[in-house]
Amino acid sequence: MEIIATKREKLGKQNKSLRREREIPAVIYGVGMESTNLTIKSNDFIKLYKEAGETSLVDVKFNESNEKVLIKEVQLHPVTLAPIHVSFHKVDLTETIRANIPVEIIGEENSPVVISGEGMVLVLLNEVEVEALPSDLPSNFVVDISHLKEIGQAVTVAELNFDKEKVEVVGAEDDELVVKIDYAEMAEEEEEEVSEEELIEGMEVTGEKEGEEGEEGEEGEKEKAPAEESKEESKDENSK
Repeated sequence: MEIIATKREKLGKQNKSLRREREIPAVIYGVGMESTNLTIKSNDFIKLYKEAGETSLVDVKFNESNEKVLIKEVQLHPVTLAPIHVSFHKVDLTETIRANIPVEIIGEENSPVVISGEGMVLVLLNEVEVEALPSDLPSNFVVDISHLKEIGQAVTVAELNFDKEKVEVVGAEDDELVVKIDYAEMAEEEEEEVSEEELIEGMEVTGEKEGEEGEEGEEGEKEKAPAEESKEESKDENSK
């Protein structure tokens, strides 16, 4: 996977003109190189990002350079969610790094217990942290649950499919559940209970804050009272 870039001279507010031309300001930095400002085509990057994510090596080509990088950070527009800035990180291909690998669930439409409505899929880990050489990082963990046919069946971290000689899981235990099938009604009740508890806690916190504000208000009124009395006394004296 690769993307063509050009060196960027425009900085700061001048980047607005780049975005109008469907280009994205970017920066590349990392091992053995100075930070360099770049410009990339918006459509090219969107296509690349869907395929590579933040865990696959990408070749960034500009001028006569060809750097192997990971997509480190993507800033999005708060309204349109379009990418407005990209950071590429050049990594040392000979040293292991840590990365969070996303979990992708497939096969729900082939699980009888899910189709019947009796059970539902509970995803307990959306991503798993691993350590590996940059070139060995998996792009994602695909978990096929079509073989889960009964309530209570699950897939653990140890059952994930990856090259265990090249990739080490460091963010979870082998017996930790990635996904499981649970009763649909029980799962819904648990969600309701949690939300109700959170609501009560929120009400208690709000009540405490209102109480504190009330006490402060009363103290403020007490402090103002002597001043108001002195004003009234001065008025009486003047009237005399």
